Amino acid sequence: MTPSDLGIPGLFDVHVHFLPANIQAAVWRQFDEAGPKIGREWPIRYRGSVQERVEQLRSFGVRRFSALPYAHKPGVAAYLNTWAAEFAAEVPENLRSATFYPEPGVGEYVAAAIAEGVEIFKLHNQVGEFLLDDPALSPAWEVLQAAGTPIVIHVGSGPVGNAFTGPEHLARLLRLFPDLRVIVAHLGAPEFAEFFDLAEAYEHTYLDTTMVFTDFFVPFPDELAPRLATLGDKILYGSDFPNLPYEYGHQLEGLARLLGTAPGLDEAWLAKVCWHNAVGLFGA
Repeated sequence: MTPSDLGIPGLFDVHVHFLPANIQAAVWRQFDEAGPKIGREWPIRYRGSVQERVEQLRSFGVRRFSALPYAHKPGVAAYLNTWAAEFAAEVPENLRSATFYPEPGVGEYVAAAIAEGVEIFKLHNQVGEFLLDDPALSPAWEVLQAAGTPIVIHVGSGPVGNAFTGPEHLARLLRLFPDLRVIVAHLGAPEFAEFFDLAEAYEHTYLDTTMVFTDFFVPFPDELAPRLATLGDKILYGSDFPNLPYEYGHQLEGLARLLGTAPGLDEAWLAKVCWHNAVGLFGA
């Protein structure tokens, strides 16, 4: 199934990574070594240059995509954000992306990033090993809630959980800042049902499909399929490109297999997931 089959101009992929070369190489080493935060063999399929990867996304029919840097320790966010700003200036389809970390001045640099045009932030609790309700992050959350800028958060326990992952962490954050625009990465795998509960309870909590419904990632429970339809306006297409152990189109094949498995899971639903829902958040 192609975007034209769905009556949409292309794919809007909210979960793509572009990083500085040194950081990208370090990330790929983690995958190559199947380290403790990866947990299994994970052969990266798309290892070309930045420009080659941009062209690959275009060839796949992706018309809008993020860059999603994520800070893994103090002092890294500024470097990542500067690089991501330069990347966005060169690639018109890119959502200008940024990250932050619980450190002094985080509220100030998040506010500055939003003022300069950042459209989406990324946090990775499993890698960064920090709590979402760390008091050091409160200034950033206040700014983000007021601005309405979306944040993709990997807080589900897949592929390997730790003390900083799980739905209870996001639940505590949303009780403090209920109007944050949060996008839960990977549909919250493997705690799908609990994160679905949060998306139903909080108006501005969304989920992305990244790697779910493929033959590689955490299995999705069949009994939750009807809730995908219920949450149809709050589910966004994501891929995790370039960190894929399979062809890019496999994610779309998995989504297409859902059609007809529950009432409301039809082509109109898939068109919303792949394009319209993200356009509603970010514009075309």
